This record gives sequence, structure tokens and C-alpha cells, in this order.
Amino acid sequence: MNIEYHKFYSSQLNREMEFKVYGFGGKPIICIPCQAGRFYEFEDMHMLDVYAPYIESGEIQVFTVDSIDGETFIGTADPRSRIELHEKWIRYIIEEAVPVFAEINGTDAKFGVTGLSLGALHAATLYFRFPGIFDAVMCLSGVYTVEYYFGGYHDDLTYINSPQQFINCMPEGHPYIEKYRSGKMIFCVGQGAWENETLESTRRFSQILIQKNINAWVDFWGYDVAHDWEWWYVQAAYFLPKLLDL
Repeated sequence: MNIEYHKFYSSQLNREMEFKVYGFGGKPIICIPCQAGRFYEFEDMHMLDVYAPYIESGEIQVFTVDSIDGETFIGTADPRSRIELHEKWIRYIIEEAVPVFAEINGTDAKFGVTGLSLGALHAATLYFRFPGIFDAVMCLSGVYTVEYYFGGYHDDLTYINSPQQFINCMPEGHPYIEKYRSGKMIFCVGQGAWENETLESTRRFSQILIQKNINAWVDFWGYDVAHDWEWWYVQAAYFLPKLLDL
């Protein structure tokens, strides 16, 4: 498998940001790590083993990115400062990383995005906020509101980074609705250990999507299915070919 390491200076975040690229072409997929995870997490935890057949066949090209959750969602600064920094991370992905990834990929294809745990919230946020860039999303064991990390604090930025809130308030005639309906969306959560909050949020988000007539695949796995890599491997292996129509 072709693997490349890169880094560049982000003017949004005022620091160098690292990423890895796996594969030589195909549909570009951005992978977002778990809470406070690094760009090498998918490789170190062997999740790339699940993606490997599709990478090596040239069907997908994977880009793994860094989070800055330790300073934002689980940071210690005041809530406004933390959500402002998170919004800069969003702008880094959209305005800086995506153009670099597109140049590496060499096509004008729309991106897929996937995430695990807190990374699932980030993946869903990117997909629903920027449907002109993303046309596929796979979220495993996610919550879809920032309330779990910001408590009772609410402002304009927590709102636009909480799909559970802004999709619920989106009017039927909003132009994004039709774009969502033409995309591919997969949300999966277990009902076992450590999945209480993710299960509650996924159920609520599923209800909102149904109310908006947005066709997403929302799957609730069994009571033995835990919030853990052991199950994420199984879920990713099951859903990835379906996300890619393979």
C-alpha cells in the first residue's frame, strides 16, 4: 500500500498540522479519529486493515487527520474560546486541508468522511454543513450535539456544530435538504457497554432525519455491541462497501 506522510502550516490554527495519505487514487475519504485522537490512530489501531482492500484496488484514497479535541471539546478554557477554536479546526479542514487533499487525489470528486465516537460528531458536522464538498458519511458510535461536551452553554457556534440542532431547525425548502437526499449516510451505534449517550443521541437524530424525510441508514446493533474498536472493525467492514456502492 502506498503511504505518505505530510504536514503544512495552518493559518487557521497557527500551527503545523500533520496527516497521512493511503493509496494512489479513487474516491477521497477523510477519516477523523476518536476523542483527542491523532492522525496515525486509524493505522496504529489497525482500522486501516479494514480499508486496505479498497485502498489497494484504487477504489478509495484515505486521508487521516489530526483532531484538536484536547483544546476544544475536552479542554479547560471557557466555552466560547473552545468552540471558537473548534470552528477554526473546521475552517482548517474545509479551506486548507480539503484543497490539499484534492490536489493529491487529482480528481474533482466529492469527498466521503467518516469518524468514530467524538470523531463521528465531527464527520456528521462536516457532511451536513458542507454538502457541496461531501457526498458520503459513515459515523460509528457518535453523539450529534455538542451539549455532551459544553453542557448548558449555547451560542451561534455550538449551534452550527450540532447537527442534531441545526437539522431539526432547517426548513423543508432549504436547498441543502435535496443535496442530503442524494448523498449516502450511515449511522451505527451499539446498545451495549459505554453506548448510553451515543445510543440516546443517535435515536433522537434518527427521528429528526425521518421527520425531514432525509434518507439515512441508521442501524442499532445488539446489546452485546460496545463502544470499542473490536466492534468498530466489524461495523466498518460491513458498512464500507455499502457506503461506496461496492
